[in-house]
Parts: sequence; C-alpha cells; structure tokens
Amino acid sequence: MNPLQLVESSRTPTLLVGVDFGLPHFDSKLEELGLLAQTAGLDPVARMTCKRRAPDAALFIGSGKADEIKELAHQLGVQEILFDQNLSPAQQRNLERHLELPVNDRTLLILQIFSQRARSHEGKLQVELARLQYLSTRLVRRWSHLERQSGGIGMRGGPGETQIELDRRMIGDNIKRIKERLVKVKRQRQTQRRQRDRRDAFNISLVGYTNAGKSTLFNALVKARAYAADQLFATLDTTTRQLYLGEVGRMVSLSDTVGFIRDLPHGLVDAFQATLQEAVDADLLLHVVDFSSPDHVEQIAQVQRVLAEIGASEIPQILIFNKLDAVSDDGQPVALQDMYDLEGIQTPRVFISAQKGLGLSLIRQMLVDHVQSAKLLNLADDNFPLSHEAGA
Repeated sequence: MNPLQLVESSRTPTLLVGVDFGLPHFDSKLEELGLLAQTAGLDPVARMTCKRRAPDAALFIGSGKADEIKELAHQLGVQEILFDQNLSPAQQRNLERHLELPVNDRTLLILQIFSQRARSHEGKLQVELARLQYLSTRLVRRWSHLERQSGGIGMRGGPGETQIELDRRMIGDNIKRIKERLVKVKRQRQTQRRQRDRRDAFNISLVGYTNAGKSTLFNALVKARAYAADQLFATLDTTTRQLYLGEVGRMVSLSDTVGFIRDLPHGLVDAFQATLQEAVDADLLLHVVDFSSPDHVEQIAQVQRVLAEIGASEIPQILIFNKLDAVSDDGQPVALQDMYDLEGIQTPRVFISAQKGLGLSLIRQMLVDHVQSAKLLNLADDNFPLSHEAGA
C-alpha cells in the first residue's frame, strides 16, 4: 500500500459547520476552514451551513440543526465537529453532550496549527501562552472527571471542585511564568532594534494575509531559504535578512512576519506582540496580497484591522498584488504599477508573481525611491533646527 494513503487514512474525519449571521465575510463554502482543517491534519469529509439571526445561547445553532448534524455525522462516521465561528465554553460543552462527539472551534484550530508550526523559542512561548489563556476558560469541559464531585456533612466542597481550583492555579502560574520570559525576549529584540537604529538601518516588513506568498517574495528578494509552501501559516517565526540596494549604495533590513487571517484570536494577537513588533517598528510595510483569491479585497481589510490593532496602521505601505500568474487573462491588470485607494489613502501598488520572478525589479525600484525619500526627509529634519536658529 502507498505510504501516502496510510497518512491520509489516519486523518480524523471531520464535519465542518458554518453559521451565517448576515456578516459580509461569511465563507459560504467553508473553503478557508477546510484549508485550516487540512493544515492541522484533519480530513474534512462534509460541510454544513445554516442561517441564524443570532447565536443560540445554549447550542449556538439551535437544537433542530444540532439533531441534523448528529444524524449526518453518524451516517458519515465523523469523529469530530469543527465550527467556523468561536464558541463559548458553555456552548462547546452543551454541543459535545448533545452530539456525543468532540466539538472544537476556529480559535482552537488556529492555536493547534500555530503549536505545530512554531520553531523558535519565542514562537513556542507565544503559542503556549495563547493556548493556556484559551484553556483557562474551559477547565470544566476539558477535565470531565471533575464533574463527579462528592460531598457530605461537614464538607465545604467535593474533591472535584478542589481539583478545578488547583488546575486553574497551575495554569495561572504557567501564564505568569511565560509572560515573564516573553518580557525578556522583548527586551532582547529592543536591544537588537536599537543596534540597527544606531547603524541608520531602514527597516521593511512583509505583512499580509496568510498564504499570500510573503515567504516566496522574501526568498526571491534576499535569496534566502525561508520555508515557503502553498498552505495556511506555512511560517510563524519572524525572519530578518539584509537586502542590498545598489542604486542608493546601502543595505536595508527586510523581515518576513507571521500571516494574518480572518477572526485571528485576540489572544494570539496579544501573544505574538513581540513578533509583530517588527511590523510596528518598520519604516515601510510591503503588504502582500493574493491577487488570485476572489476574497482579496476582504483579506486586505482584515490585514488593515490587525495592523490598526497592533499600532502599525500609520506606517507607509506598498501593496504587492502577488500570484499574477494564477489570474485569468480577463483579470489581468492594465498596468503592472498604479495607485490603490487604501482606506482613503492613495497607496502605490505593483502586480507581481514572486513564484515566476515577474515584477521584482519594479519592487526594488519602489524600495529605492522610498529609501531616497526617507533620506531626504531626514536631511530636512536635521537642517530644520539650524535654519530655525539662524532665523531667530
């Protein structure tokens, strides 16, 4: 038997569920959730969507739809139910009791992928922090044996209650310890940035929706060997290399950061603050967009939301519309370089294919122009106090 078939057959059969609450970004085909599930090692065997005005307080989807899911899961031999939206601890617990199957949500799925992909010491710490923060609200559900409590005369509570308190205290201690270690990592990064600032470094960060091709572009620009693959969250850890721009005779610092995604858990945004700090401290952002995706406009908006959340929305951007080779002839742009209205700001845009090497010279020239403009601006700022004093 083919070894690849053994790997595929070992994946957990999973039913994907999405609920349309009338929001504009609802993925009716659950394509992104399916890619996330495959990335995490699951096997999506079926998809089910439904519409509701608001989530059901107990079961999120209501008892009628829950019965449909239970019947379909039984027919298909499904071993896990995966929701595209985030569930409350109570909803998750109630669904598992009703469906008699493990139920997980989008947040835990992303956490699992991040846990699998983190390589650096800092990345592993950040993932573990986010995972513990998530589990801290789900102690009762995750440790079902705690529900079997005993009590009696003269007893303040059963051993189950005591165990919950111990587990909560243990998780709290671990969270505190990891946060302290991340503070030290952040100090080390700040020291590295100060060293770069003393060298008058120009810092550029690649940002964008996951699987937009950031790492492929990074490798093409700096001839690096950062891991790149056609999958969600192929890389998590920030990689920084030097890029030489001969036209201005200087090196610039280029960083490849973690990809963003719709409904990125706030715990992950907070936990990855040290990694995303590379984007916050950048002089220029290269916002990479998957031009071949039908949802690329919404993906741009999602990235902008995260940039605003981490305090990087005011940094100048260049929009890199990537994967031009995957776009049909009818969808090809009139020009490879133009301006794009990004939240009311005219932003330079370039169309490229990082995989094919198309448009890289345009990016380099745009980087040269930005570095020269920054240099002129710095010279003007340095001369202003002298001219001001002379005028006085």
